[in-house]
Amino acid sequence: MFWRSVVGKLWFTILLLVSFVLFVLTILLMQFFETFYLQESENHLTKTASKIATIIEGTEDEQLVLSIARELVDTSDMLIIKGEDSYWHSPKNHWYEKDTMMTLVQKDEELNKVLTQGEVVKKRNDLSSDTSSKDSIIYIVGVPFNSSEGRGAVYIYQPLSEIEEPAKHTTKFIFLAAGIAIILTTIFAFFLSTRITAPLRKMKQAAFEVAKGNFDTKVPILTHDEIGQLAIAFNQMGRQLKFNINALSQEKEQLSSILSSMADGVITFNRDGTMLITNPPADHFLRAWYYEQGMDNKNVTELPSKVSHLFQEVVKSEEEQSAELTIQGRTWVILMSPLYNQTKIRGAVAVLRDMSEERKLDKLRKDFIANVSHELRTPIAMLQGYSEAIIDDIASTDEEKKEIAKVIHDESLRMGRLVNELLDLARMEAGHVQLHVEHIEIIEFTERVLRKFQGLAKDKNIHLHLNNSLQSKQDILVDPDRIEQVLTNLIDNAIRHTNEGGKVTLELESTEQELRFAVKDTGVGIPQEDLPFVFERFYKADKARTRGKSGTGLGLAIAKNIVEAHDGFITVHSIVEEGTTFFITLPRKQSNLDE
Repeated sequence: MFWRSVVGKLWFTILLLVSFVLFVLTILLMQFFETFYLQESENHLTKTASKIATIIEGTEDEQLVLSIARELVDTSDMLIIKGEDSYWHSPKNHWYEKDTMMTLVQKDEELNKVLTQGEVVKKRNDLSSDTSSKDSIIYIVGVPFNSSEGRGAVYIYQPLSEIEEPAKHTTKFIFLAAGIAIILTTIFAFFLSTRITAPLRKMKQAAFEVAKGNFDTKVPILTHDEIGQLAIAFNQMGRQLKFNINALSQEKEQLSSILSSMADGVITFNRDGTMLITNPPADHFLRAWYYEQGMDNKNVTELPSKVSHLFQEVVKSEEEQSAELTIQGRTWVILMSPLYNQTKIRGAVAVLRDMSEERKLDKLRKDFIANVSHELRTPIAMLQGYSEAIIDDIASTDEEKKEIAKVIHDESLRMGRLVNELLDLARMEAGHVQLHVEHIEIIEFTERVLRKFQGLAKDKNIHLHLNNSLQSKQDILVDPDRIEQVLTNLIDNAIRHTNEGGKVTLELESTEQELRFAVKDTGVGIPQEDLPFVFERFYKADKARTRGKSGTGLGLAIAKNIVEAHDGFITVHSIVEEGTTFFITLPRKQSNLDE
């Protein structure tokens, strides 16, 4: 039943209270406005009669006086008595006859006091006996004056219905406002009661869920009043019940949440050295080691020998041990501590901290100026040398001059490319990269990119192909020009650093959330000490990898910024003389692209 619900009770209570307040307020306002308009009309009639009396006393011209008086009375009626038999009547808007008003003045003792005693009289009169009009009740004001013919009087009167007319209109507006207020109160009452009862309904549903054994049910805390405190108490009860029933499960969930949010890698072991729990940074560490060992990281649980030896030392000595390990060019510091079950060791926990960034930044800080100087020194030296050759007239023939001019032009273009790429990279790193996203078909897009390099690969006798694991055509929302720039850079690098007879492969893999590209080559590879720095500006690997190759050292840095602008990430794994693989992972729904 609606009237038995909290919503009905609150609505009826609020509506009854507001209606009572509005009723009292309406009565008081009606009384006030009725008195106010009557008082205002009385004052107006009195002032007008006084002005006319003053004009009569100071003016001899009766026609002028009558004309001025008629203008002053406006919508009211006027009767002027001057002497015993002289009087003027001005019925401007009403039907009252002169004789009727004279009879009223003569018969009414109080009105007659204006003439006999010189008093100002204000009175309400009922003329229903003399007329049948609806305006039979009038309000009349009499003011005396003195003239050469004796004492006279000015009577100004007006039907009471006209005086009360504004009050009636005001009353209508008051009733209209009260009606609107009641309607708005009803809406507000339903809204308020719904807001109050919504948490109660959710608590009822949560109580039924808890009764079924689902102790994870929580009531949202929408307010901070008694209902909010009740929700807090309900949630605390649910948590306590869950703890009493399944404390071990709760502890595991809390530990998993903590580990997932940690920046450092964490691995826990039981007594025999089996891995129990790993977090995402630790998984990244293990994947890099599996790749270096050439193993399938999906089914292998083996640990690096240094980590296994460290675990044995911890179990044997029952003390904390530390070690440093380099995998795929990244330096990891491992700190392992024993875990106790009361007094016995039940396993160990290893914390892995990636120190590569700290060391990389320190190295880049030292090498940045040297790299920039190295990139600019060669083209500047060639520009200077060949320009001096032209100045000194060393080039004697037009052909030699054209050759020198071509070298100068090529070197200036090289410096221009360097400056443009630096500007592009600076804008990207400052967050000003602008993406023009659109839906593209993945397979068609990658095949088109590969076709650009078929001629170059054929000239170098390199097998270039696409390894597609997609089951059907799929779309993704990206900036096609930017992603093509990334793939172009990676495939071009792979071809340039792969010897004749080698192989370059572009692999595609897709899940519901991500699209993965992998550019693999069988080239010279990248040394481990260079891997952490390949995405830094101006950084190049050893001379054997770059000798005779054109480039500014900015391509991979730009590629990294483009991928990160798409909410993705790019990584690299490499083994010297075996090959290099660049992995690109793009989410299918990028938050910054969908806005």
